This record gives sequence, C-alpha cells and structure tokens, in this order.
Amino acid sequence: MTAQSDFIPLAICVLTVSDSRTLETDSSGAYLAESLTAEGHRVVERALLPDDRYAMRALVSKWIADPDVDGILVTGGTGFTGRDSTPEALLPLLDKEMPGFGELFRAVSVEEIGTSSLQSRAFAGLANATFVFALPGSTSACRTAWEKIVRHQLDARTKPCNLATIRPRLKE
Repeated sequence: MTAQSDFIPLAICVLTVSDSRTLETDSSGAYLAESLTAEGHRVVERALLPDDRYAMRALVSKWIADPDVDGILVTGGTGFTGRDSTPEALLPLLDKEMPGFGELFRAVSVEEIGTSSLQSRAFAGLANATFVFALPGSTSACRTAWEKIVRHQLDARTKPCNLATIRPRLKE
C-alpha cells in the first residue's frame, strides 16, 4: 500500500466544451493538460466538443466507463448563456455530487472577480469511481480552480485528506 506521503499519479481526461474554439486555440484545455502533466499525472485523452449535451454525455460516459480513467476535467459550458449546457448534460451521470466544490470555487473566485462569481455553475462529483470536475471556460477560471482546489485534492500528499487516497475505496 502506498503511504499517504507518496505521490499517486492519476489518469485524467480533459474535455473542452466550446462552439468557438479548436484544439489549437483552446488555451483552457491546454492549461489543464499541461498542469496535470507537470504535476505528474497522465492525460489519457484530450478532446473538444461543441455545446451539445448529448455529445458531451456520450464522451464523458465512455470515459467514466473506462476503469483506467481516474478523473475528468471539463472546461466550458457552465455559464448562463443559451448554449451553456454542461451541468444539464453531465449532472445526470453523477452517482454522487460534491456540492462543496462549486461552493468553494465561487468563494475563491469572488476574491478575483467579485460578485460575478455567482454566474458560475461549476460543479464536481463522482461517477463510477471517477472524479468529474466541471469548470468555467476561461483560462483564468481554470487556473483558479486548478491552483487553489483541484491540484491539492488530486495530490495524495495533501493533508488531512484528499481525493487521490480515497479512490481505492470508492467502490466499497
């Protein structure tokens, strides 16, 4: 068994939801993939899809069903505009929601963007023992979520507890 003080590399997929970006112009997905790799995790797959709830569900369902995928980071589609549909697409896939993530993200964001943070519908949860984080589409919001929350929870060395070390117990 790995001691809690040892780093545990996780296998993570990154999805960008956008009608206007391509993989070449997607700075948010690139930031997340580069940050995961720099931290020592493995990016299993990186994809970009338009704001289409059924395409999102299909791809994320495939990743959730893969026993070799530990987590999924989704960027984009969490706002209030007409095409923003990430919560509607992915919340039904979750076995358990992690309400504290969205609450904490908005609380941390208020320091940077003030009351505009209430427009974020960022969320996280668990589906088939796979962590799912849905982040806003802006690179600065992804940076905030990664540096202040997600990075630490995916690191087995974070005390007093973290998501990386409870992963083996998620299917109990």
